[in-house]
Amino acid sequence: MEVRIGDVLSGTISGIQPYGAFVALDDDTQGLIHISECCHGYVKSVRDILHVGDVVRVKVLDVDEYSRKVSLSLRALSQDPFTGEHTRSKHYWTNRHGEAGFAPIHNAVPGWLKEAEKDFFD
Repeated sequence: MEVRIGDVLSGTISGIQPYGAFVALDDDTQGLIHISECCHGYVKSVRDILHVGDVVRVKVLDVDEYSRKVSLSLRALSQDPFTGEHTRSKHYWTNRHGEAGFAPIHNAVPGWLKEAEKDFFD
């Protein structure tokens, strides 16, 4: 299953731990709803809100490309009762699929050094 940040998916609660609930998105893909992403406000126990077998609609907050761990949220799909606004999902400023590595930094270092020397000696 191709999972991307911002996707809204349906899944089934497959397990509950003190720190969150695991969601089976399909036979091969599982994600975690952290306790802080269950709902707005304080959550004493995930078991007060979710139960194994529940079908839930979740928003994908993050996908770790290496471990394939998927972070999910129920809270991001509901209106905040305190502000009346919807929670925004994470925004990444980089292109996570680029292959630039450290080359841009390596190429910029000589210019940074010249600029620092100029500022220091002026």
